Amino acid sequence: MRIAILGCGAMGTVMGAFLTRNGCPVDMVDNYQAHVDALNEKGAHIVGMVDMTVPVRVMTPEQMEGIYDLVFLFTKQTANDQVLPALLPHLGEHSTVCTLQNGVPEPYVAGYVGENRTVGGTVLWGATFVGPGESELTQNIQMNDHLFEIGEMDGSVGERIQAVADVLGYMGRPAKVTDQLMASRWGKLINNACMSGMSAVCGSTFGQVLDDPRSRACLSYLGCEVKQCCQAAGYKLPLLLNEQSPDTLDLKDQAMYEANQEMFQVMYQDMHTAKASMLQDLEKGKKTEVTMINGFVCQTGRQYGIPTPFNDKVVEIVTKIEAGQLPLSMENVELFPKEWFTYPL
Repeated sequence: MRIAILGCGAMGTVMGAFLTRNGCPVDMVDNYQAHVDALNEKGAHIVGMVDMTVPVRVMTPEQMEGIYDLVFLFTKQTANDQVLPALLPHLGEHSTVCTLQNGVPEPYVAGYVGENRTVGGTVLWGATFVGPGESELTQNIQMNDHLFEIGEMDGSVGERIQAVADVLGYMGRPAKVTDQLMASRWGKLINNACMSGMSAVCGSTFGQVLDDPRSRACLSYLGCEVKQCCQAAGYKLPLLLNEQSPDTLDLKDQAMYEANQEMFQVMYQDMHTAKASMLQDLEKGKKTEVTMINGFVCQTGRQYGIPTPFNDKVVEIVTKIEAGQLPLSMENVELFPKEWFTYPL
């Protein structure tokens, strides 16, 4: 089976290194030439929760040849209009594209490659890009029962999705196959919209977001909006990271709010040094996926008449940072008006 990982930033580099080391060689594809050169010359150096260097095979998109049986899509959604047309010549009739991107990308990816070739899934671990040839694994993956939750768009469970799961199992833990992919996507959206959104807003690590009472409170209100939109769209949230119940996202009273605040502390207890990929993009002067993540929540809210002021504000702030109108600063959390907070900070 010919396998490629298209988009080898932090996550793709870690995944490529683990799969290769554990006996599943893959072609790693990225357009950052210095990164490609460093990976080919010195191997993939993974630090953080592990310290290993793995010889890998890496190329730029222009160097891809032939047909791939399975392609893991790890590029930013902002690049889909460039990446997906260029991928088409390397897909056969029975090829599979598994999008592991943030947000809810499956319908858009299927619009290019066909729903018959599209599967998707959520990634249940974290990584940070350090520099050319080096990425940091920010979560102890040995503590997770599974590292991916993947599925077909139509909810069917057959040989194709099981084959994808078998490949992902080379990360060291089995991948979970679900017949509720879109509900799973909404579950991961809690993490992306809440913690990743606030990490980008504040220019801070996950730990710094949790340490600040106001930014930590924002996590709760963002999560409540995501859950309301998910339910309106007809889906039920699964258990969240570290098997946390989504029920505490309702914020019906002070006790539930406090339980929710504790839930976020537990969810990210091993990820205090992590930075959101959106923040990493801002630090590099790149456009983020905020409109595909928090903006997706806002769009769903408008569709079903659900107010999403906290997600709207995240989109506004991050967009202004992109435009150079706001700095990367914890002070940005003050842009969330005090009167929006039902419970004391």
